[in-house]
Amino acid sequence: MFTGFSAQALDFFGELRENNNRDWFAKNKSRYEVNILKPALEFIAALQQPLHKVSPHYLAVAKKSGGSIMRIYRDTRFSKDKTPYKTNLGIQFRHEAGKDAHAPGFYFHLDEDSIFMGAGIWNPEVAVQKQIRELIDDDPSRWTRLKNKKPFRETFEFHGESLKRPPQGFDKSHPLIEDLKRKDHFIAAPLSRREIATPALIDMFINRAKLALPYMRFLCDAIRQPC
Repeated sequence: MFTGFSAQALDFFGELRENNNRDWFAKNKSRYEVNILKPALEFIAALQQPLHKVSPHYLAVAKKSGGSIMRIYRDTRFSKDKTPYKTNLGIQFRHEAGKDAHAPGFYFHLDEDSIFMGAGIWNPEVAVQKQIRELIDDDPSRWTRLKNKKPFRETFEFHGESLKRPPQGFDKSHPLIEDLKRKDHFIAAPLSRREIATPALIDMFINRAKLALPYMRFLCDAIRQPC
């Protein structure tokens, strides 16, 4: 049963940031498993049924590897930063049609400095970006209506990178040019340490997922997937 994420989880990531090496992690692996991995699996399991009710197309897979928990091990092959571990917990409730982290999904992020619930597509491939831009352009009233609804606007902020210039085929005077310039289509709502330390986080996450659903449905319509 999920009871919340403790302060020890945040402490672990703070210490990992200062000691990001294999020897330190090996000595403290039991802390990771007890304070982070165990509640993360309980969190995912507790969300399976309520998330399915929000939409049956988003998966909550409570497995140590190959499920909703993103790997703590960094891929350093093409990075100048060779530190071996991520200093955050990432949980993605990915769309059933997705094969990697760039598919639509709901997201939970926890580290020492930042905790949030998110939704959308992070760094989609060029063809997907094009499809989303085309739907924004084809149905501007729907896009404007969903992003300007007061509960949505007061809960979420858009995050990610944008093009410096208008994308090909769009004029800089387009009324939605800033949205069309987005490279990432991702929204996030912050969470406090107090909010994540209680079982009520489950209901809070689900309520925000419901609030984000029209946005997710828009993205799914753009890439021709059910939501």
